[in-house]
Amino acid sequence: MAVVRLEVTTREPYAGGQSFGATGSYEKVAGRLHLAVDPLHTANSMIAGLDHATRDASGMVHFSTAFRLLQPVDPVRGNRNLLFFVVNRGRQAVPFNRPPAEPDPTETLDPGDGFLMRHGWTVTWCGWQWDVIDDPVLIGLDAPEAVGPDGVALGGEIVVMFQPSVHHADQELSHWPQHPAPGHRFYRHRPNPAADVRDPHAVLTVREWAGGPRTVITRDDWQFAREVGGRAVPDPTHVRLRGGFQPGLIYELRYRTSRSPVVGAGFLAMRDCVSFLRHGDVASGNPAAGRIDHTFGFGVSQCGRFLRDYLAFACNLDEAGRPAFDGLLPHVAGARRGEFNHWQAQPSVQHVLGMGHLPPFASAPVPDFPTGLFDRQRALGGLPKVVSTNSSSEYWRIESSLTHTDLAGLRDVPVDPNERIYLFAGTQHGPGAPPLGSDTPYGAAGANSFNTVDYSPLLRSALVHLERWVVAGVTPPPHAIPKLGNGTAITRATALHALGSIPGMAVLNASHAPTLPRFNPGPDIADGHVRVPGDRETGPVYPGYVSALDADGNEVAGWRLPDLTVPLGTHTGWNPRAPHTGGVGQLLDMIGSTVPLPRTEAERTAKRDPRPSIAARYASREEYLERVDRAITRAIDSGWILDEDRGLVTSLAETRWEAFASGHGAPA
Repeated sequence: MAVVRLEVTTREPYAGGQSFGATGSYEKVAGRLHLAVDPLHTANSMIAGLDHATRDASGMVHFSTAFRLLQPVDPVRGNRNLLFFVVNRGRQAVPFNRPPAEPDPTETLDPGDGFLMRHGWTVTWCGWQWDVIDDPVLIGLDAPEAVGPDGVALGGEIVVMFQPSVHHADQELSHWPQHPAPGHRFYRHRPNPAADVRDPHAVLTVREWAGGPRTVITRDDWQFAREVGGRAVPDPTHVRLRGGFQPGLIYELRYRTSRSPVVGAGFLAMRDCVSFLRHGDVASGNPAAGRIDHTFGFGVSQCGRFLRDYLAFACNLDEAGRPAFDGLLPHVAGARRGEFNHWQAQPSVQHVLGMGHLPPFASAPVPDFPTGLFDRQRALGGLPKVVSTNSSSEYWRIESSLTHTDLAGLRDVPVDPNERIYLFAGTQHGPGAPPLGSDTPYGAAGANSFNTVDYSPLLRSALVHLERWVVAGVTPPPHAIPKLGNGTAITRATALHALGSIPGMAVLNASHAPTLPRFNPGPDIADGHVRVPGDRETGPVYPGYVSALDADGNEVAGWRLPDLTVPLGTHTGWNPRAPHTGGVGQLLDMIGSTVPLPRTEAERTAKRDPRPSIAARYASREEYLERVDRAITRAIDSGWILDEDRGLVTSLAETRWEAFASGHGAPA
């Protein structure tokens, strides 16, 4: 048993009945998926704490999740492929369609340019993350709770870490990337409440940078409380510090929480949702019955890490022994996994001493670690084809190169034959776009303008290659990654030295750049019990590499868009924190930089910029676009860009010219 019922709440035309080329119109199905799993079944035995969840009279554990589906109204016009989107912190999105950017999630799912619909995909989402806040526009999981014999939740020790960008008096006990200021509705998770607000053993520490020494803050100076009207109100879901939390400093609170959700139930929800849509019949209430031949999963960032962990725990066979996924596309996950399947896990957390930073990092065994990420699933059967794509940010964060080097960083290593790895050169964690800017909507800011490279054409090509690999057996392009063997992999320090000559570019403090130390998670890891970060024995840091650079400071390894091959600027996968947010010289996680070329030789001379000016490179806008067109042809021939996206990439180049080259003496 897995999916026991799909409760459909709405079934309606999608996008107002808009027609998408030969596929025609789509319908949207929304509701709730109810599941029941056997905690003793071998297909579920890897889920930590599941055997402590409440069971019904048949021994089943029940839970439910929000559900969404988009499919062609006419099933004959579909491509018979299902694409499951792992929702990022509850957010429903279709990035392949290039929808307009929205500062906050909405119930309306903009079809963008309709790429997936034109290709006939059936698209689905369900919740997997237990701590997504209750909100109708978000997709979360109502996870089971691990309880004791008395039926009371089994609490445990936990660490909450945050680095504010603005001063504030109190902090909710949950995690969100870049640690936004309080008060943002959609930038928070359900908190992990303290079991006792008077807990004398709870410890709050502070440090100046990630690798710096911790200072314990006196217990009398902080409390489990919110600040209301200048006064402390006891609250197990918040911590308040006398004088407030300072921008740029890193705080960690270690305490005992009263919750113990079965976090790994998210793996089962995803697996069984896909299996239900693939194999369920009309009688079972499957709205996609008889429509699906092949299944694919896609996850961005946290969700890509979720897919990597799903394979590491070998979750891809359902209770009937059938593979859920034929192909997976983990995007911008790097070498990491996450807190997705252990006791007191926080799915949003990315702590370098967290479970997501344990080997194996590479899909196949390496000389100094005998187990590959795919080994367990390969041994059981049902290993899907995998295309792993990363931006430059994942390499600059330090760990991404470990997907294709040994742990000592001495040599390149073979990758599992079921995987291809591609670096999107010169990009940040998410697609960029002009105009230049350096602020986020939630308080974080960069010392440089944010990266403007829009890599969405590369991502679309990666999906099509994965589809062809699974459906037709067409081998994708070879790996495109920085390599030690050919000199295209270099250290961050070497790259920073080269980039330091560009005027106006703030560079990272190399001594405060992120590192990934080896650590011991404790003796009970096999049971899902792990030491909190403060108790984990650490060792030497893993080495990491980034792409070598050309004369303009742009990366030479990976799939390169015309932004790099016909440049108007230098584009990186890193950006230091803005001085007013504290932590000067430290990495602003997930954000890259763009520094335009000087427009004229006079400007170049005045700034002492080593990069030739735009005027010296291109006699006119027309010449620039002609060179872009030739670069697009080369990229199409290499398999980096789809032929149908030639016009899109050309349009992006025209936008860049207007942003970086027009006026002020530049070529017309």
